[in-house]
Amino acid sequence: MPRGQKSKLRAREKRERARIETQGLQGSEASATKVSALVQFMSEMYKNKQPIMMAELQKVLHKKYKEESFEILKRAMDRMEVVFGLELKEINPNSNYYYFASKLNIAKGRSLTGGSGLPKSGLVMVLLGVIFMNGNRASEDEIWEFLNALGIYAGQMHSIFGEPRKFITKDLVMERFLVYRKVPKSDPPCNEFLWGPRAYAETTKMKVLQVLAKINNTDPSSFPVLYEEALRDEEERAQARAVNDRAGVRSKGK
Repeated sequence: MPRGQKSKLRAREKRERARIETQGLQGSEASATKVSALVQFMSEMYKNKQPIMMAELQKVLHKKYKEESFEILKRAMDRMEVVFGLELKEINPNSNYYYFASKLNIAKGRSLTGGSGLPKSGLVMVLLGVIFMNGNRASEDEIWEFLNALGIYAGQMHSIFGEPRKFITKDLVMERFLVYRKVPKSDPPCNEFLWGPRAYAETTKMKVLQVLAKINNTDPSSFPVLYEEALRDEEERAQARAVNDRAGVRSKGK
């Protein structure tokens, strides 16, 4: 694909994602309040290792939200998946009892565990996705614009992540998930985020693209520029593994 055409397509994808992400994660003010209430309820159930009944979720919604209940519940579950990397699964077929299980493979670190009892790896995947969709580097403004749509604000203590700015610019940098640096020759001076070495080691561009697609209720191929780059990344990783395997075989043969 020609460079100019690819740049235009990437820009159009970025605008479309931003529009859908904000609508999908926030919704109306009233329903956003119920989404937050459901997320809080489900978080407590997860921390206490208690199964969840669909009837209990309906009680949290109340009768006046009956018409919107499916959409509110969907947004709440999407929020649990995006922020915490948890997805709802049924304990047994037709049991109506559910539990949350982690769907991410990022290893635990000091910054990803804590007294809250909730995993933080989901937010790491979101941040890596924002960086990926912005050309593999994202400005602070781009990061916070996305996080604000999730109800996460700099300087405002969060029950799971603590102070978000510290979590992102200090903890995740120390854990080597993110690189946080000044933009060379920027005027006025500004900072940007990149993937850290641990992010490259423990996840892939295809996996974070799947997270972005989930947020947008679509599939990865809907973002052709990013999908093409993610496929190249998968191919390069496969080639590197093949080289390492051959080297290992030669080493053992000596």
